[in-house]
Amino acid sequence: MQKTQQPQEPQYDTSSAFVALVGRPNVGKSSLTNRLVGEKVAIVTSKPQTTRTRITGIVTRGPVQYVLLDTPGLHKPRNKLGERMKKTADASVADVDVALMLFEPYGALNEEELAMAEELRRLQCPAIGLVNKTDTLKNAQDLDARLAELRALDAFCEVRGISVAADEGCEELFGLLERFAAPGPHYFADDAYTDMPEKALVSEILREKMLLYLRDEVPHGIAVTVERFSERPGRALIDIDVNIYCERKSHKGMVIGKGGQMLKKIASAARADCEEFLDARVNLQCWVKVKADWRDSDFLLNDFGFKQP
Repeated sequence: MQKTQQPQEPQYDTSSAFVALVGRPNVGKSSLTNRLVGEKVAIVTSKPQTTRTRITGIVTRGPVQYVLLDTPGLHKPRNKLGERMKKTADASVADVDVALMLFEPYGALNEEELAMAEELRRLQCPAIGLVNKTDTLKNAQDLDARLAELRALDAFCEVRGISVAADEGCEELFGLLERFAAPGPHYFADDAYTDMPEKALVSEILREKMLLYLRDEVPHGIAVTVERFSERPGRALIDIDVNIYCERKSHKGMVIGKGGQMLKKIASAARADCEEFLDARVNLQCWVKVKADWRDSDFLLNDFGFKQP
């Protein structure tokens, strides 16, 4: 009797590593994502909670493809949007090959950081602890003390210091991450650097400019939706219509500014970035509207693209 031959497992000469970047707000996750990708895929400002959703950056180095998931900062939710952001960050570490958790060089570890370290331990998710901003250290002993503190958490297979701002220790991370790459096909084209749709990137660019130019309390109550994205036939020109939603009428006035000057400033800066990204001239039209308390409305959160993880 002839034995039935078992199907052979496919042999791959390529591999992929899915990597979650986690940490408290403003610790440098988006800056590190952009540095590793070599392109701007995540908006960066000095204000906390800049990243609201999971943003994917893609880097292909020869046979290895790295898929980077830049997640919202770990914080105590104050509304339904905050709850969704927290769930997004938590869910990201459940289905990746390795996590990079970033820390400040100084200050006590907060409750959310300790909870994430415990979650990494519980899930047995391979993780690397990174102390960012080493260029701000007062002396080398301070870094040694922080690294020892991270080792004591028993959540990381390795800990080290980096500085995204000074570009120190970032390139070496690829060698670390390659150890966790799983054999298999590349999930994205080798020349891709993000899976975000163009409309989503445009809305993020608009939000970044508002974070830069407006008072602290205003941008976090703003949502941006792209209502039209249309390329004119035969011309390198794209028409983009954007709705900017505020939670209060007073915030609408701040976004528009006296004589419309603030909105013009925001739109002009956003248009320049959009033209560079899209490699085309952009006709950008912005309208400012009010949707009271949208951050606590499940319907509006879904409508604005903040889906449940």
